[in-house]
Amino acid sequence: MWVAVRLEKIDLNLFIVFEALYQEQSVTRVAALLNLTQPAVSNALSRLRAMFDDPLFVRSPNGMLPTPVADNMIVDVREALNLLGRSVSANAQFDPAVSEKVFSLGMNDLAESLVLPALRREIQREAPHITVQSYYVDRSRATDELKAGVIDLLLDNEAVMAKEFTHRFLGKLPYVVAMRPDHPLATSPLDLQSYLAHDHLHVSSRRKGRGQMDIALHTLGHRRNIKMRVQSYLVAEQIVSQTDLLWTAPQEFLKSTQLHIVEPPFSLEPLTWNLFWHKQADLDPASIWMRQKIIQIADTLQYLQRT
Repeated sequence: MWVAVRLEKIDLNLFIVFEALYQEQSVTRVAALLNLTQPAVSNALSRLRAMFDDPLFVRSPNGMLPTPVADNMIVDVREALNLLGRSVSANAQFDPAVSEKVFSLGMNDLAESLVLPALRREIQREAPHITVQSYYVDRSRATDELKAGVIDLLLDNEAVMAKEFTHRFLGKLPYVVAMRPDHPLATSPLDLQSYLAHDHLHVSSRRKGRGQMDIALHTLGHRRNIKMRVQSYLVAEQIVSQTDLLWTAPQEFLKSTQLHIVEPPFSLEPLTWNLFWHKQADLDPASIWMRQKIIQIADTLQYLQRT
């Protein structure tokens, strides 16, 4: 009976703020994430501190760091919130025609260019009041943001190893080599020696790190000369069309360009696509609807290998 009395006096919304603070370590970011004012977040933190008789979070140069009490609480708090979320999702009704839900999707600009135009057409036809927010999430933070509910779905090329996640294999995107139509190498078959002798452009959202083609070349004892590294596929296309740089990229993206396309002169594994979501969203009608739309769009891609 003591537990029931105590629970009656507790505002469960405080635990949503607690979990967000633990994740973000910033009052400002939590306020933006939960659509609250900063004073409201600070007030919630004060109430939590009084409830547990502990600071819970202390300021530092690296943000609001959790105390040992907060560290001990977070597992139970997240489990409780997940249980509540599953209960609500299992019984929730989702009508895309009237829903005003905001979906947050984690993907890079390659995925955006291949998925979002068709997704927007589907939304405009079936769910005109739904909003989609898409942004790149660094892989080091992606799993945490998916766990915390900051993003609803994550489209990534690597397997995200977390027991809390469910995933769906979408397919594999084979690579080709692109160059401007009047490139010196466009008049004859591309061999490995010529490929390695020319300068290259590489697209990556990361500041550093090797691409899949660099890993493949490394196994052969070779290394290409990357003269430019950019984060946008659309920008890369413009650069390659005006320079002698070679660009190794997924064929699906390049199918509608005016660039000259040839097969890579070495064995290169395709880019794997997976769609991830938190297990608590397995039965969420809104998540199911969005997942089905993305899966259907992926199935229409011309060069996507399904096995």
